[in-house]
Amino acid sequence: MELTAGRIYTVRLCSGELRRWRFDGQDGRGFAWWHDVDTGMGFSEAGLLYAWELLQEDEDGG
Repeated sequence: MELTAGRIYTVRLCSGELRRWRFDGQDGRGFAWWHDVDTGMGFSEAGLLYAWELLQEDEDGG
């Protein structure tokens, strides 16, 4: 799946919890940046301390 900056995707955390994350794009080092829609927190994939799985793009697309 090719990610689109500004779109919201559903992800499943290793705990089984489903979250909605907006993909903010990649930085100059190639790290993908995300924004948790529910918590308002931004983060890069390099800083995640748990496993997760991208499930789908949300119907509304953000």
